[in-house]
Amino acid sequence: MQLPAFHNEPFTDFSRKDQHAAFLAALQHVEKEVLGRHWPCWIGGEQVRGRDAFESHDPGELARLVGYYQECTVEDAEVAVEKAHAAFTDWSQTDVEDRVRLFFDAARRLRERKHEFSALMCFEVGKSWAEADADTAEAIDFLEYYAGQMLKVAEPQPVTAVPGEHNEMRYIPLGAAAIIPPWNFPLAIMAGMTSAALLAGNTVVLKPASQSPATAALFVDLLYECGLPKQVLNFVTGPGQTIGAAMVKHAKTRFISFTGSRDVGLWIHEQSAKVQPGQLWMKRLVAEMGGKDAIVVDERCDLDAAAAAVAASAFGYQGQKCSACSRAIVHRAVYRDFLDRLLPHVEAIRMGHPADPQMNFGPMIDGAAKRKTMEYIEAGRREGRLLIGGETGPSTGYYVQPTVFADVAPDATIAQEEIFGPVLALHEVPDFATGIEVANNTQYGLTGAVFTDDPAHKELARRRFHVGNFYVNRKCTGAMVGGHPFGGFNMSGTDSKAGGPDYMLQFVQAKTISEKIG
Repeated sequence: MQLPAFHNEPFTDFSRKDQHAAFLAALQHVEKEVLGRHWPCWIGGEQVRGRDAFESHDPGELARLVGYYQECTVEDAEVAVEKAHAAFTDWSQTDVEDRVRLFFDAARRLRERKHEFSALMCFEVGKSWAEADADTAEAIDFLEYYAGQMLKVAEPQPVTAVPGEHNEMRYIPLGAAAIIPPWNFPLAIMAGMTSAALLAGNTVVLKPASQSPATAALFVDLLYECGLPKQVLNFVTGPGQTIGAAMVKHAKTRFISFTGSRDVGLWIHEQSAKVQPGQLWMKRLVAEMGGKDAIVVDERCDLDAAAAAVAASAFGYQGQKCSACSRAIVHRAVYRDFLDRLLPHVEAIRMGHPADPQMNFGPMIDGAAKRKTMEYIEAGRREGRLLIGGETGPSTGYYVQPTVFADVAPDATIAQEEIFGPVLALHEVPDFATGIEVANNTQYGLTGAVFTDDPAHKELARRRFHVGNFYVNRKCTGAMVGGHPFGGFNMSGTDSKAGGPDYMLQFVQAKTISEKIG
């Protein structure tokens, strides 16, 4: 099977009148036809309704209802795992090329409906036009990239010849998967985790974050429309602490793919290591758990570019990215100059509902996130010098102003703990080497960047900046599938590289077959 060379899905140019009008039409369509739906769950190929319902609201306009969902029980989650396990034998034996064709068709259909999915994310999780469009483009990339990678994984693997034997090694699927994605990339990460597992021949129980079930439900429907057998992809909604926990602990769950907070990831790691009665395997865990990312600004660099990159990395999607820059570590010689160049970028940010194309800064995801961010801002008032922000925004939603603190010590609370909100700490350092030491001085190791014109400093940072995604003279967010395989070190996760050439190996196991000949 020949596939076209992989290319990243282009971002939409909203300066074009036709694309601008198309997105406005998609927002209207979603508001009229998608919001307010009662979404079912799917277990063992059967639609599940009639459970207690929970609802979600637009975080930027709390009076706007997004949807109603089934509050599944622990028993529902357990049955879903059983059904996924039962469906595994048939699905695992399907032809790899058939699976690849299905997911290329899904990518095509998603591309045709790109604006619909993006518009839904504006309402469901508070993404701006550009952020939502990038989310959908990344989802398309994951579908096509993993499909291509799966063809390579399915090829005969090289082994050393042994006289008198025919030997081969092939990769086979694992079993039933518990897929637990986050709310901040409710389409891209969810679709990537789900498609990788299914392409490899595994079956899935998908439980989206309770803040973003509508986007996942719409995607599940799209896969079913492409011909994916319903019993292969089970879909459950409800609290993570109950049904998510049941999925993690179930004896027939073969592996767990999780993206979320450090604390939840560590809990899953602990629980997955406990062997349940009747369990036949050690469960595999693929986890991405956050970051405390830094950009180091050297004495010799393009300060304007550095200031723009720090602002974009810190405040894109309200800082609600595991890759967001929450620390700018600046050489003493240019510290004041850098501050002067940074503040105009922050002042130019326009806060408001992201369905409005003039707004590039929306709400926090929910009330808990807003409260947590405000608590960190209060800590920042004690630990640094407030330069801008520090207050809440419109009362119609969960808004918090983009906030910058200067003169923060490297061991301060806001310099060490992941905030997952629009709070940036600035650190002054005496030299570049110290800046790298400060950048490494957290328990995380996800993304980071340096701005420097010094070749020796670039090389020093390449060797010593201990992060999974390291950038030179560019922002530390915006990893592209294929080009920037994504995943970090230490408490940032299990070092898997989403969108990378070895990611599919997380979802298979190697089997060696030897036959004596002659």
